[in-house]
Amino acid sequence: MSRIDEIFSKNNKALIPFLVAGFPSIESTEGAIIAMDEAGADIIEIGIPFSDPIADGPVIAAAMHEALCNDVAPADTIGIVARIREKISAGLIAMVSDSIVRKSGGTAFLDRLVEAGFDGIIIPDIDDLDAVHMSTYCEGCGLSFSMLVSPTTPVERIKWLASISTGFLYILARVGLTGEQTAPPDISGRIAEIRSLTDLPLAVGFGISTRDHVLSVTKSADAAIVGSALVRRMSDAKDPVLAAREFVFELL
Repeated sequence: MSRIDEIFSKNNKALIPFLVAGFPSIESTEGAIIAMDEAGADIIEIGIPFSDPIADGPVIAAAMHEALCNDVAPADTIGIVARIREKISAGLIAMVSDSIVRKSGGTAFLDRLVEAGFDGIIIPDIDDLDAVHMSTYCEGCGLSFSMLVSPTTPVERIKWLASISTGFLYILARVGLTGEQTAPPDISGRIAEIRSLTDLPLAVGFGISTRDHVLSVTKSADAAIVGSALVRRMSDAKDPVLAAREFVFELL
């Protein structure tokens, strides 16, 4: 059983914070991952900086831009995980653009993720044909492979996305860009519909910003993904590592 499968089998509900690798620094990223693991995060999603982030709102886009300005490369993200993997028990998921995967060697890049200690990957902009190939390769090397389901994805496509996914399905709570919201999303009906199509755990992201949001989402879903709110907290803080730790405590 993979680490991601084991986490979902043991936890009724999971918290998945998202941060940007190298923001605001390599050192703070390492510290924040360790701190969030200690605070109780179940899975940590690590965004590999990309010049044209997919569906990311201004907070995450700005963090990625700053990381790139600081010359943070995919190899740096791999190095972060390789250095701290033995210190943490949380699952680690890479969020990465397909163009980075291609430029970094395709399946050879996946091998490097596994060697460093990643447990899964999300490639939000991958095309269907490549997704099938990557899904098969990930299954062979032990990485979970999670596809995204939007609020407008039709039933037949959801079935197909689930068929090539492992670990969990990433359910978008709303259309548009990521970003903090004031009200929790009303996704219970959508989650019920998707549950009738797959046995995979369902993790909900896009706009999940507070503990109330997390509690609301996990009444029906298996996990809540919190990104922009965490990245903003780290950006505003004098001590980003402490801010990450405290925010996870707040969310649980």
